[in-house]
Amino acid sequence: MRQLPTLREWLAEAPFTLALSSGFFGFFAHAGLVCALEEAGLFPLGASGSSAGALIASLWASGRSAMEIRSILFTLKREDFWDPAPGLGLLRGAKFRRLLGQHMQAHSFESLRFRLAVSACDILAWRTRVFASGPLIEAVHASCAFPILFQPVFIGGRPYADGGILDRPGIAGLAHLGHNTRVLIHHLGTRSPWRRPQSPTLRPPTLPGAVTVVVRGLPRVGPHRLAVGPDAFVRTYEAVRRVLTMQVETQGNGTVMEVPALAP
Repeated sequence: MRQLPTLREWLAEAPFTLALSSGFFGFFAHAGLVCALEEAGLFPLGASGSSAGALIASLWASGRSAMEIRSILFTLKREDFWDPAPGLGLLRGAKFRRLLGQHMQAHSFESLRFRLAVSACDILAWRTRVFASGPLIEAVHASCAFPILFQPVFIGGRPYADGGILDRPGIAGLAHLGHNTRVLIHHLGTRSPWRRPQSPTLRPPTLPGAVTVVVRGLPRVGPHRLAVGPDAFVRTYEAVRRVLTMQVETQGNGTVMEVPALAP
């Protein structure tokens, strides 16, 4: 009987692409996963993401270390991005864009240390548009423009909103990366306010040859609950460290590995 590899061994033995899902303020959890991967010496050949996933993937691709991303998030305050203004959303988004410009170490897709594709929703066409070249900041801003909270972001005269609207798993960009690699998907199981509890978009995605990691039981973070963000980070980090030591079977239509978020 053949010995199955651990997830860490499987990711280390061949290039892999990382996909990070949307999930409101789930960027704390994504940062915990990135921290566990970097600690294990595992770096992707490319990454795709929506919303919270696009934020963390772009920071990492821009050259920020996992611990630098942790420090950015742990010192984040609501007033850093809170700029209410009249419009189709509570927040104008100007403060958020300034934050992106301050913390990104690259301002174009072409300047990143690994390839990146982020999803945003073209509101007029009601379809997902994947950004993988050109200016980085505006694309990430559009991908993170959570409806009702943020006003739409105009790019080329067209309004865009949160990439998770139509690409909840953050996987639409995989086809644009040009990599024939293994895929690690980090799927946030938290439910956005407008989604039904049994919405198909909440199911962990499965792709042939891919591994989807889901950490269950994370605290829900939001603009008024930033204080629990570090807890979500730590619980995800510890859960991913555990799951990296587990054996994985990657045959068929993909593998979903679910682990509980234990109290730190």
